[in-house]
Amino acid sequence: MTIGSIRPVKEKKSRKNKQPVVDDQSPLLPTKHQEDGFNGASYSGAVFNLSTTIVGAGIMALPATMKVLGLIPGIIMIILMAFITEASVELLIRFSRTSNSVSYGGLMGDAFGNYGKMLLQICVLVNNIGVLIVYMIIIGDVLSGTTSSGTHHAGVLEGWFGVHWWNGRFFVLLVTTLGVFAPLACLKRIDSLRYTSALSVALAVVFLVVTVGITIFKLINGSILIPRLLPSFYDLTSFLKLFTVVPVMVTAYICHYNVHSIENELEESRQIRSVVQSALALCSSVYVLTSIFGFLLFGDATLDDVLANFDADLGIPFGSFLNDVVRVSYAAHLMLVFPIVFYPLRLNLDGLVFPSARPLTLDNLRFALISGGLIAIIFLGANFIPSIWDAFQFTGATAAVCIGFIFPAAVTLRDRYGIATKRDKILSIFMIVLAVFSNMVAIYSDAYALFKKNSSPRE
Repeated sequence: MTIGSIRPVKEKKSRKNKQPVVDDQSPLLPTKHQEDGFNGASYSGAVFNLSTTIVGAGIMALPATMKVLGLIPGIIMIILMAFITEASVELLIRFSRTSNSVSYGGLMGDAFGNYGKMLLQICVLVNNIGVLIVYMIIIGDVLSGTTSSGTHHAGVLEGWFGVHWWNGRFFVLLVTTLGVFAPLACLKRIDSLRYTSALSVALAVVFLVVTVGITIFKLINGSILIPRLLPSFYDLTSFLKLFTVVPVMVTAYICHYNVHSIENELEESRQIRSVVQSALALCSSVYVLTSIFGFLLFGDATLDDVLANFDADLGIPFGSFLNDVVRVSYAAHLMLVFPIVFYPLRLNLDGLVFPSARPLTLDNLRFALISGGLIAIIFLGANFIPSIWDAFQFTGATAAVCIGFIFPAAVTLRDRYGIATKRDKILSIFMIVLAVFSNMVAIYSDAYALFKKNSSPRE
């Protein structure tokens, strides 16, 4: 994938000789701190951090998109979405350098004033709080179990030790929050998370390897049917349902809110283009393989959250053990993704509430209060929101498409500095039309399904 030509106004070859950029629209984003011995983030650390931003809970929803689109169009859509995501990130980088903006919010403020910056910050808050609540709900479901339609699905800890007060959802999430989330959220530089990010990517690969192994074993045994290669639609409603996968795809690739933070800490700022390309190549490869083998393994029985398919008997030797490996590795993966998504959430809330304050990393009290308050809100949300899809569908259909598609396209069409090409503007119009149309269709499909479900008993 190629990002194209990025022409900064004042380009420095190395962050070692670069003075911190002062941007009154984004005082909360520091670059590097020479005084604490930090000379810039490494290339590999930046790739792992951006990859971890991308690969979250969305990977579990992608096999279900194959059920809607069919295997061939589904794979094409995953790859196409990676290219569109790269193009939208390239627009952000190019226009940010031209406007001397060091944050996404600063770029929106430069293009649309304070209201544009505030709108971006609100969307990041909505998206990231919703996503982090989803992560915590999934962790609770995996470790402590969940009850759906009167049926209880035992968690890993329940299966190992039986039902006890200490492996109930509330206590497990409390221990996870205090023992994992809070310490990692206290780190002030995103580069400090490079090792946990590398481990989280490795855990996602563990899930993929186990899935591939199980699928190959069942293929050899002849217990897997040929998957549906093309979509099946027979009326307008089933045709429109094809577009409902777009919000899921956008959510799976959303990473725009962390690009500036990662670039600001890079030792060589020009490497951000290659960092984005490498991260998207890695993540799209994982997505394609997960979707192929997940759909091959479960076929039309693939659930919206494929992790739930690993709650049943796989019909293979050591099936129960492999189920636990998949579920535990993914729960651990989400625990390590949490601080990467939490980092921009904290920055944007601080920028929204304290727009003129000194950098957040220099005010320990403000840093602690904002971090603690957000973690408490997410913890309460995870304990009182009944289903991940109540949060996931809302954030995917609203804030995520704005952050990933609509805002970069709007900045390009605004084109304050006259640098947008005809191709840029055509691409921007396409992204806006695709985002708006697909989300309208998704909302219509969900509303129609809900109406049909509620009216069917009376028929």
